[in-house]
Amino acid sequence: MDDVRLREIVPAVIGVLVRRGADFASAEDAVQEALVSAVANWPADPPRDPQGWLVTVSWRKHLDQLRSGRARAGREVAYDLEPPPGPVPTADDTLRLYFLCAHPTLPPASAVALTLRAVGGLTTRQIAEAYLVPEPTMAQRISRAKRRLAAVRLDEPGDLPTVLRVLYLIYNEGHSGEVDLATEAIRVTRQLAAVADEPEVAGLLALELLHHARRDARTDATGRLVPLAEQDRSRWDPAMIAEGVAVLQAALARDRLGEYQAQAAIAALHADARSVEETDWVQIVEWYDELVGLTGSPVARLNRAVAVGEADGALAGLAALAELDPALPRHTAASAYLHERAGRLAEAADRYAAAARAASNAAERDHLTRQAARLRQSG
Repeated sequence: MDDVRLREIVPAVIGVLVRRGADFASAEDAVQEALVSAVANWPADPPRDPQGWLVTVSWRKHLDQLRSGRARAGREVAYDLEPPPGPVPTADDTLRLYFLCAHPTLPPASAVALTLRAVGGLTTRQIAEAYLVPEPTMAQRISRAKRRLAAVRLDEPGDLPTVLRVLYLIYNEGHSGEVDLATEAIRVTRQLAAVADEPEVAGLLALELLHHARRDARTDATGRLVPLAEQDRSRWDPAMIAEGVAVLQAALARDRLGEYQAQAAIAALHADARSVEETDWVQIVEWYDELVGLTGSPVARLNRAVAVGEADGALAGLAALAELDPALPRHTAASAYLHERAGRLAEAADRYAAAARAASNAAERDHLTRQAARLRQSG
């Protein structure tokens, strides 16, 4: 069994242990130990029932943990009893485990780390490498999260919006170290979609797929950022786009619109255009209106202003942008773009340079600096 399939069954195994009486922290530790054994033993002797093997080994390791604590001797008798025979339904446990790991009481960074470990099946080392922090730091973050959840029962989960927000945070981290977090987020969102009958889960999956389909075209051979208008669309993944559109259409057909479905609809319109000139900007503005109505997000308002500039002209876009707080992230970059579209090249160059100074990452800073230099050279 490959590592991905192994990680896919982790939530169900943890759910079984919790159902049998283990607290969440102990169950998660026991499953992690069982995974180590699986990696060592399965290549030479693969089990016929991988999930059953993990449940059995994890439960034994949990019992070993209990026996090692003599203060818990009174509880050992109950735990030593064999669990009832027969298959244990796990779908509901899996869904609740998602909610538990993304509980509203946890800080976002802790919820992300715990979700990646308990639901995603990643090791602490892999998560630490992905987030560029020392392994002990990540281990402490995960331990604090599990302690905070010690008093929360599996039947007292958080809410779906928190789960989706955590998964989207994971997706947006992209790739670092040996773990591709964007791919992991899609994998885990697929698992959630299999057990949660909610259109917004499908909306998030569609959004991730549609964004991911353009991933290879977002940078050039030197690693430089390539904006959407300049991307080689032949490098977009048509199969992933088709899947994302199909997932989105099924979600929209249920007539329970949410923010992820609206974002996915915008991404689908970009993906559907064979060139930037053929983009249906009028419909994109309409979807941004829906998104602003759903969320009131300043970021959505900013993106809407840029879309208005494409649909109705740069001056209309600048008028929409003027209604927003200039301290908003990427406001200056959006202003630079719209000024350039309006033919105000000197002002656009100055704004690109200012946006570059405020950029939060090297790729974006390099792109904005080159935009400013391009306009100054042409002027």
